[in-house]
Amino acid sequence: MRFLFVHQNFPGQFLHLVRHLHAQGEHEIVFISEANEGALPGVRRVLYRQDRAVSQNTHPSLRELEMGLIRAEAVARAAQTLKGLGYTPDIIIGHHGWGELLNIVDVFPTTPILGYFEFFYHTDRNDVDFDPEFPPRPDLFPNVRVKNAINLLALNLNQYGQTPTLFQKSTYPDWAQNRISLLREGVNLDLCAPEPAIFERDVAIGPHVIRPQDRLITFVARNLEPYRGFHSFMRALPRILAERPDARVVLIGGDGTSYGAPPPVEAGSWRNVFLNEVASRLDLDRVHFMGKVDYDIFRTALKRSDAHVYLTYPFVASWSLREAMATGCAIVGSQTASVEEFVTDRHNGLLAPFLEPDRIADSILEILEDRSLAATLRQGARHFAESELSLDGYLANYDALIGSIVN
Repeated sequence: MRFLFVHQNFPGQFLHLVRHLHAQGEHEIVFISEANEGALPGVRRVLYRQDRAVSQNTHPSLRELEMGLIRAEAVARAAQTLKGLGYTPDIIIGHHGWGELLNIVDVFPTTPILGYFEFFYHTDRNDVDFDPEFPPRPDLFPNVRVKNAINLLALNLNQYGQTPTLFQKSTYPDWAQNRISLLREGVNLDLCAPEPAIFERDVAIGPHVIRPQDRLITFVARNLEPYRGFHSFMRALPRILAERPDARVVLIGGDGTSYGAPPPVEAGSWRNVFLNEVASRLDLDRVHFMGKVDYDIFRTALKRSDAHVYLTYPFVASWSLREAMATGCAIVGSQTASVEEFVTDRHNGLLAPFLEPDRIADSILEILEDRSLAATLRQGARHFAESELSLDGYLANYDALIGSIVN
């Protein structure tokens, strides 16, 4: 088959699928993206470039839509060049969030499109107005409604869709959900696997050495910010460190803002805001901010973790939650819909209210104190990953979905 992938940040969500298709040795694979240094064997890249920036005169609520339309035009030009060179794909696979797929139907009108639908925004549920500490700005609701413009244009293409969780699918309107297939994303269960012997020796996590007698608490997010519960976790730490003098804490994540409002300018980062709030009640020698780390350090931290904390607003679940489950971590997760799809309380993790640091601390302390419970949760997390998050199963389901569309 001839595959055409589209994602501005090559290879985006499609790394595993592209590798899988190349390994089958019977496909032509072309990938349209913006320029970056990425490369994969067997993939022919076609680069596009936006011909202009978003106008400063554009209404602020419309700037994301305008950028999407600019990208759609650029991708369509690249696709037209491909067509002129004799390449017509059997299927087009891409991410709808960037607007890149909106015009490609005009270039290849008979080629089916399988688009990734990530999230449909609402003004009255999920992440918006979830956290009373950060109430929505007066201008937010109109912006949220317009933010769905690309989503709605993509749905109006009457093509095929996929999304990785039931929660994400449920955010879309009822009339759209039958066009979106559930395709649970998979984890490499060999790379992310328990390593029981790691608890019996000194382990280096970056510059920090964790000893066998230490109880390690881990927290991971792309950026340390309220959307991912950083404030709730930091407020739970003083009590945990006071009650457990053997506890060490490793936090992995940057100081940027992936979601929601940026921190106050004078603070510089959300890390500074919430660390300053509790620093006088912490033994900072036992709290290690790692920043962004390479994948091996991240995996080592999960393998050695005694209690792994994953908190989020009702929003898209991070890949790190899947990887923590595959690694067999004893997880404390937030009682939010996106986490509850993965974590069942007292079966493969503990759930605590996102907005209640004392309840989060209770759960972490329970795992640290009850080794039998921790072992049960570890086994449950790994079993869930093996049954629901297998990379091989994910790719087999991807093959089946593609086959149902093309054949």
